[in-house]
Amino acid sequence: MIVLQGGDLVLPDRILTGSLLIDGHHIAVLDPRPKIDPGGATVLNVSGHYVVPGFVDVHVHGVEGHDTLDGGRVIQEIAARLPRYGVTAFCPTTVACSPSDLRAVLSAVREERASASVASSRVLAGHLESNFINPAYQGAQPPACLRRPDATSGDGDFTGRDVLNVIEEFRADVGIVTLAPEIPGGLDLVAKLVAAGHCVSLGHSGATFDEATAAIDAGARHATHLFNRMTPMTHREPGLPGAVLARSEVAAELICDGYHVHPAMCRTAIAAKGATRVMAITDGTAGSGLPVGSFARLGRRPIRVGERAALLPDGTLAGSTLTMDRAFAMLVASVGLSVVDAAVLCSTTPARQLGLQGFGVLAEGQIADLVVLDRAFRVAKTFIEGREVYTQR
Repeated sequence: MIVLQGGDLVLPDRILTGSLLIDGHHIAVLDPRPKIDPGGATVLNVSGHYVVPGFVDVHVHGVEGHDTLDGGRVIQEIAARLPRYGVTAFCPTTVACSPSDLRAVLSAVREERASASVASSRVLAGHLESNFINPAYQGAQPPACLRRPDATSGDGDFTGRDVLNVIEEFRADVGIVTLAPEIPGGLDLVAKLVAAGHCVSLGHSGATFDEATAAIDAGARHATHLFNRMTPMTHREPGLPGAVLARSEVAAELICDGYHVHPAMCRTAIAAKGATRVMAITDGTAGSGLPVGSFARLGRRPIRVGERAALLPDGTLAGSTLTMDRAFAMLVASVGLSVVDAAVLCSTTPARQLGLQGFGVLAEGQIADLVVLDRAFRVAKTFIEGREVYTQR
């Protein structure tokens, strides 16, 4: 047993200053007393710190020089590095790629999910920032890999059907699929993926409000990095962002670095949808955790770590260099959220969106995936299933 004693426990609806008892893999007791001693427990003094549910990042391509498309044991490498940033579970995220690369990533995801290390962040089903996006909104996605889902020939080395065959082969290991519903065959693909049990996310898209609404009606329930790489929202043409904000069924990702989306727009989106329908994400790349000026990769493309984001050689934004602890800090310091609501965005909402049971909140009986943050929101300790897997040195 472990007692976290005297900390500010960030509950779903309030902060309780007291003690938290971990028994095995679970949170056993939340107690308002600053000190408890059940006997035989390891007691850790966390006074002056926040204790929050472990962060769940549903959109992360890599960290500290490692990208999901690197091959080998890279998913394991990423999982081992994320706890220092407070991440206890994550969706390994791919850019558009060839069927062979996609098969390799999903094979690695399947292997790590089956034999997860207790000292590493939990590997969830993958997020495919897929081949089926609008080339006009591709951003840093490789244009040579973009395909139509209804095409069976004429697409170079592989077709959209070839990509879909890999997705079918790895059904249980594909969680989220980002697509543009307005491309030929896109709306039909939404319905097919939803019927197969995947979470369809709208993104990298030039969809109009009506096209986006049709995709939501067809079952899309997620939006990839809201406001980024999609139609702008105006008062007469609300576009895809307007549809996402207007429909409560859809949970929206926000890159919470204060650069991809201005803090005022983050605040507006959260006010419109509520904290329970917005997820903080990093869109982190292999450049995350590296010094400014470092070079890394996003998929097969070189990127440079800039002052505020990752960049392609031509200056195109190529994901972020954000980590989840910094996202949490930005939500409180710049967006103006309470610590309770920041925890909802970073932990509770993504866990609920992914259907994870027993995760994302501090409550008795829940899995003890926890993060201890100092007053500057730096990670002091991370626990996964009740085991201390990271300690700040």
